[in-house]
Amino acid sequence: MRAKKAETSAFHDAVVLVTGAASGIGQAQAATFLHAGARVFAVDLVEDFRKLQQLAKDMGAAAEQRLAVFQGDVSQKGDCLTAVATCEEQFGEVTILLNTAGKLDGYKNILDTSDELWRDILRTDLDSVYYLTKAVLPKMLEQGRGTIINMASVASFVGGGGGIAYTTAKHAIAGFTRQLALDYAAANIHVVAIAPGAIRTPMNAADFAGDGKMAAWVAAETPVKRWAEAQEVADLTLFLASQKAGYMQGNIVEIDGGWLLK
Repeated sequence: MRAKKAETSAFHDAVVLVTGAASGIGQAQAATFLHAGARVFAVDLVEDFRKLQQLAKDMGAAAEQRLAVFQGDVSQKGDCLTAVATCEEQFGEVTILLNTAGKLDGYKNILDTSDELWRDILRTDLDSVYYLTKAVLPKMLEQGRGTIINMASVASFVGGGGGIAYTTAKHAIAGFTRQLALDYAAANIHVVAIAPGAIRTPMNAADFAGDGKMAAWVAAETPVKRWAEAQEVADLTLFLASQKAGYMQGNIVEIDGGWLLK
């Protein structure tokens, strides 16, 4: 990912809280909203935000001042509440929440899934969305505006995009998104989700390991015959968070190279 000159200030008054922001899609989202003029509060389990911080530095001092990082485990309610409170102290109330953090389950079936793995995946991929949304929503309602974009998946629609735990969590996120969107549409709370297919990120590094046969198979099975880059998802996120997408509500937007056409 390379830094580029900011082209718009449409989000100059936005406060964006993005999870999973130290790498992959979350990092690309954080950088893209910085380019767009937003204040970005980046949350991740790891403590190494150096790549994102360097991207902000490359944009200039103003961008550096609009970025704050927070190390925390979004699978834990306490860390989620502390992240939101810290963001409010540094930047003000969250106007855009990007629930991006997640992890895979190794494509394990139910008999190969331990109780510990089941709970770990659901805590990280699903409970975090609940905790963070519930934490920011009251202030959004007070403001009379807010955008929440959840990270769904092709595994929100079909089997095979993950194992039993991951697919269950992503199906649940689709339902969560639709119900939340319905409940708060009249209150001007804009809620959508993104459903990626094969996106090349560190989370999928195992597919490219060794001779890369798994990555090649995934590309061959994708109608457009390639993996997407995280920036493509980030660009879609920026559009969905904009006023141009304001009439979209509860949509689960696929970005999958045609995977779900099959």
